Amino acid sequence: MKEKMATKNRGDQQSSRSVISPKWTFLLCISSFCAGLLFTNRMWTVSDSKLITRPTGLEYEGLKLVSEGCDLRKLQMKNVKRDSKQIFGEVSKTHQAIQTLDKTISSLEMELAAARSIQESIVNGSPISQDETTSAPERRKYLMVVGVNTAFSSRKRRDSVRATWMPQGDKRKKLEEEKGIIMRFVIGHSATVGGILDRAIEAEDRKHGDFLRLDHVEGYLELSAKTKTYFATAVTMWDAEFYIKVDDDVHVNIATLGHTLVRHRKKKRVYIGCMKSGPVLAQKGVRYHEPEHWKFGESGNKYFRHATGQLYAISKDLATYISLNQHVLHKYANEDVSLGSWFIGLDVEHIDDRRLCCGTPPDCEWKAQAGNICVASFDWTCSGICRSVDRIKEVHKRCGEGENAVLSATF
Repeated sequence: MKEKMATKNRGDQQSSRSVISPKWTFLLCISSFCAGLLFTNRMWTVSDSKLITRPTGLEYEGLKLVSEGCDLRKLQMKNVKRDSKQIFGEVSKTHQAIQTLDKTISSLEMELAAARSIQESIVNGSPISQDETTSAPERRKYLMVVGVNTAFSSRKRRDSVRATWMPQGDKRKKLEEEKGIIMRFVIGHSATVGGILDRAIEAEDRKHGDFLRLDHVEGYLELSAKTKTYFATAVTMWDAEFYIKVDDDVHVNIATLGHTLVRHRKKKRVYIGCMKSGPVLAQKGVRYHEPEHWKFGESGNKYFRHATGQLYAISKDLATYISLNQHVLHKYANEDVSLGSWFIGLDVEHIDDRRLCCGTPPDCEWKAQAGNICVASFDWTCSGICRSVDRIKEVHKRCGEGENAVLSATF
């Protein structure tokens, strides 16, 4: 029995050995090892993926740019540039609005100054024209005031102007009433008030009634001060669109001047003339010497652009500006330079019109025959018509616009 059991056990062991061979055992071990290794790597991958978060917003954009070969610094620079453009646009709009407001305020200030000047002239007893007294408190409106600059010694020049381009008597009054054109010889007083020179002008004024007397002492070196006083006085006496200064040795076509000015009547601050930029003369003893030449830079420099002094026109706002600020406006040796300097820092439109500085015949005559009548004619070599007393009638005959041109004109 025991032998049978032993025999059976050995048989079972032999059969079990025959079921799992060493070869299969080795393969089973290898498979188990590979399966364990695969499972371990899978667990690490899942664990790492859980630790990674999805980038959002700017981080995602930054990563995207990095992948494209850029960096966050470039992104920030783009944002700064975009913001700078928007800020610059807003600043530009604000600046334009401020400029518009400044111009409006400037216009209001000049209108207020004009009203204040009228009030002060009434209170102080300054001369007021008859037109003002009859039309007060509403002032008569004029087109232009033409001030002919003259001197005590220029009686013959004044008579030659009266005989040519300045209407006299009833014609001059009709010109004022119907066309709104005021024309006056402009002169101050002598150093000895009430002396023989002043009495001579008073007698001449009683005869012709065509003077504007200034509170100013006459003198060649005082032309800048005279110009300033003229505009300040004229804008107080007459409410005009334009104020003109012309020398008494220049020929003027008044109707052509009026037609020229009305083209610019919608402009608030306009300065019209033959613009030039001559040299600053530092040498003493020469004509037009500039004592303050050092203000204009090195030797050989030129002046800023300004209208030549024979004839120029300014709008009402500029005349009011001179009246309001006359006590602080600097005077240079040459009056045309002084006037130009008063406007150089303002918002003023400079109009360069060469018809205001034609030459004497044959220059102005050729232009008149071509239908381009000159506003003013003179000789540059003389800064006026050379020997104007003798020649202005010839200039008027050959270059004038016609006797009735101004009375028939419509402005």
